[in-house]
Amino acid sequence: MTTLLAQRDLPLDVVTLGEAMAMFVATQPGDLAEVENFTRRIAGAELNVAIGLARLGLNVGWVSRVGNDAFGRFTLQQLEKEGIDARQVTLDQRYPTGFQLKSQAINGTDPTVEYFRKGSAASHLSRDDFAADYFGSARHLHLSGVAAALSGPSLELCQLAAREMRAMGKTISFDPNLRPVLWSSRQMMVEQLNKLACAADWVLPGLKEGQILTGQSTPDGIADFYLERGVQAVIIKTGPDGAWFKTAAGDQATVPAVKVSKVVDTVGAGDGFAVGAISALLEGKTLIQAVQRGNKIGALAIQAIGDSEGLPTRAALTE
Repeated sequence: MTTLLAQRDLPLDVVTLGEAMAMFVATQPGDLAEVENFTRRIAGAELNVAIGLARLGLNVGWVSRVGNDAFGRFTLQQLEKEGIDARQVTLDQRYPTGFQLKSQAINGTDPTVEYFRKGSAASHLSRDDFAADYFGSARHLHLSGVAAALSGPSLELCQLAAREMRAMGKTISFDPNLRPVLWSSRQMMVEQLNKLACAADWVLPGLKEGQILTGQSTPDGIADFYLERGVQAVIIKTGPDGAWFKTAAGDQATVPAVKVSKVVDTVGAGDGFAVGAISALLEGKTLIQAVQRGNKIGALAIQAIGDSEGLPTRAALTE
């Protein structure tokens, strides 16, 4: 296996880890079995966040494994294009890069996505992929429940990264990004993701995700579940209503959504929200400002086809 060197210099603002997949988006609506033409793009929850943060000017490192195949090379090309540090991306000679097929959404409905990721290179992420100097050079770690769900060894890598970054005094954000189909049981998913959430400073669940993970029905109950366990702020995405947050100091507020005239593709909205919230908090903005930016970028994300195509540059964000 070969570790690839990027052009970017340390230190990093943010480091994250997870799986990238080639994504083929249907060029026409309807059953995927009937579609003849697709457009190739890149996908992956943590990678979407890395792309969004890099477009805003942050120095971002992404840790993963890709196969020594066309999809893997495509992924590396996209990382270079976006200016993401790929020094800890391993080119795996044994296992392939995953891919997915995605239907064309109609009238703002969620698209159908079929995944081909079992046994992928990224599912073989493990503690061996943790480089203390590399992670430690970043001031912030972002984790998602997707990487944690890929495999037992990948979960161990997430746990190790959270533990070590916490010990180094770094800030940590966690987006549950629930993928129940990847877990052996719902109980296992809830238990393991809550452990990661409670190691974070900022937890960013959707309302339904928070209800599943905490057993609480209200935003306030969900927030208190994590705040009582050491989390500093809980930001709950409430869909078309926007978002709501509460801090360990007791501050709380509802931040209304940014209304859009036409929803094109809902996938990636939560990742866009994370980009906005994390970037603003790392800039020293208030939580209200962070959630406002999260809502804005989430709104931009759903107006473009593809998981990361709607994520703005810094110039576009300020327009």
